[in-house]
Amino acid sequence: MKYIAPELSINLLEQEIERNVSAALTEDVGEGDLTAQLVPDNVIATATVISREKAILCGTQWFTRCFAKIDADTEIIWKATDGDIIHPGQTLCEIKGKARSLLTSERAGLNFLQMLSGVASKAWRYTEAVAGTGAKIVDTRKTLPGLRLAQKYAVACGGGCNHRIGLYDAILIKENHILAAGSIAAAMSAAKQVAGAVNRCKFIEIEVETLQELEEALAAGAQMILLDNMTLDQMHEAVAITKGCAVLEASGNVSLETVRSIAETGVDRISVGGLTKNVRAVDLSMRLQE
Repeated sequence: MKYIAPELSINLLEQEIERNVSAALTEDVGEGDLTAQLVPDNVIATATVISREKAILCGTQWFTRCFAKIDADTEIIWKATDGDIIHPGQTLCEIKGKARSLLTSERAGLNFLQMLSGVASKAWRYTEAVAGTGAKIVDTRKTLPGLRLAQKYAVACGGGCNHRIGLYDAILIKENHILAAGSIAAAMSAAKQVAGAVNRCKFIEIEVETLQELEEALAAGAQMILLDNMTLDQMHEAVAITKGCAVLEASGNVSLETVRSIAETGVDRISVGGLTKNVRAVDLSMRLQE
């Protein structure tokens, strides 16, 4: 695996691949594939996976594990790797094994490969859109349930960056936290105490909606600030006010049409929930050879 953020260790991803694939096969195969039994058990088949569109490939390990768990003797030879740009008509891999096994593994394997390639491709399009500005594209916690680490890996494959993994590894103080705490200053003070009491908090970030709140956050010692739904003019001013003393992250109403202009305000990061929330599967096809 080429694209591993520090928090996405190889061991952690290996455990996640096993968990994801086991769950996928349990829900799909259950007590056994009835349709595959139409094919004699001793028939050996070969197949290829073909791309139907330009995209970023991602999910090869999940795909391979699906076939290996159904039949360890299945052979897969990859012609491309995670993070590669793939093109229409390109052969991505060749597969050989029992026909029954290939037919049973096909859908679960393609589900992972198509979905994760979709996430990686979307991250790639966003990173290409802001190239040269210095701004980083960042994912969020708006992920498909049970597939967070897989999707964050896909974002990294597409050139994006991972935000916090979950509620357990960093603090992001949002509007409701501020309201519950009483003020920005009170929320920041409490956050520092919580972070100091544990050894797993990577950062403290606070969300602001106005330039006045930005000033309050800076006065409270904030070093990472999320600018929520600000206008381009407000973001320009926020960059000028901050003068590099805090990392600024833009969020809200980000699209491929708007992301370049947001990046050009000088913000450091742009978070895009749609990278992992609104996923369009890449068009891939597996075909058995005659």
